[in-house]
Amino acid sequence: MLAPNIDLRGKTVLVTGAAGFIGANLVRELIKRTDGGVAVVGLDNLSDYYDVSLKEYRLSETEKLAKAHPDCSWTFVRGSIADKETVFSLFEKYRFDVAVNLAAQAGVRYSIDHPDVYIESNIIGFYNILEACRRYPVEHLVYASSSSVYGANKKVPFSTDDRVDNPVSLYAATKKSDELLAHAYSKLYGIPSTGLRFFTVYGPAGRPDMAYFSFTDKLVRGETIKIFNYGNCSRDFTYVDDIVEGVCRVTVRAPEVREGADGLPVPPYRVYNIGGSRPENLLNFVKILSEELIRAGVLPGDYDLAAHSELVPMQPGDVPATYADTSALEADLGFRPSVTLRTGLRKFAVWYKKYYRI
Repeated sequence: MLAPNIDLRGKTVLVTGAAGFIGANLVRELIKRTDGGVAVVGLDNLSDYYDVSLKEYRLSETEKLAKAHPDCSWTFVRGSIADKETVFSLFEKYRFDVAVNLAAQAGVRYSIDHPDVYIESNIIGFYNILEACRRYPVEHLVYASSSSVYGANKKVPFSTDDRVDNPVSLYAATKKSDELLAHAYSKLYGIPSTGLRFFTVYGPAGRPDMAYFSFTDKLVRGETIKIFNYGNCSRDFTYVDDIVEGVCRVTVRAPEVREGADGLPVPPYRVYNIGGSRPENLLNFVKILSEELIRAGVLPGDYDLAAHSELVPMQPGDVPATYADTSALEADLGFRPSVTLRTGLRKFAVWYKKYYRI
């Protein structure tokens, strides 16, 4: 197992996408677990891709937690990573020790009709982060990739050793591009970088465009949900706390420059999968979701799920299955996601009832 080589106490950490689902949870966890103080700077443009009030709610939760930990500092900056001047000015001012880039335009299906925003955020924005790390060196750059880079790979579980040259969406292509850019910058400039391929993240205060959240919204309104590929899909759902635990462990373990067999330096670069390694069939997922929504009182006890479900063909850009091989994560970090789907959806249902005052 890799030993930690970064101590965050007294350090300054940049988290982009800090009002996002994973970003907000990561910021709070960094503040909670860093005894002796850490300075966290969050950057987010508060995009209206989905309800901005949810992002503001996450920020308010972070603010409350930060006040309860006066040994740490929390600073939020509204801005875009696609704005080079904003990114460079932050690196110049704070001289970050660690940068965690979680800002991105998310969503596979949205990328089909809105390609420009993906190029702007996921390509240009990430390039700006890399350039800033080159000009103002950091001990470690951690960035979000995605399980979507595996495309329609038929070999499962998906391993980071697999070829990922056939993306089926622009979103996936931009995430694969980020990995290539990070590798090049690690090789050329010695920037220690680690990419994380997240698998279907869910949980309280998550993204409303994700299936578990959008299905809940529709069921509450009495609408019909569409289950793609006639239910013959499976997803490796990963609870947000497991994702954040993985990011925290990775963050304090930066790749080190080492010598290869040819005597030349090997780039300080790694990529990991973070997934539950327990793919769930979508029909079973919907069944568990409805049971937990009924249990929490979000839906009535006699709710007729069958009357509000429709099996439909696969959508463009979608894939039939995702399944993470997390052996490298376990070997290097001693960690494997453990929260079951039912446990995670139960926590989401309880949060949903409280947040929407049902």
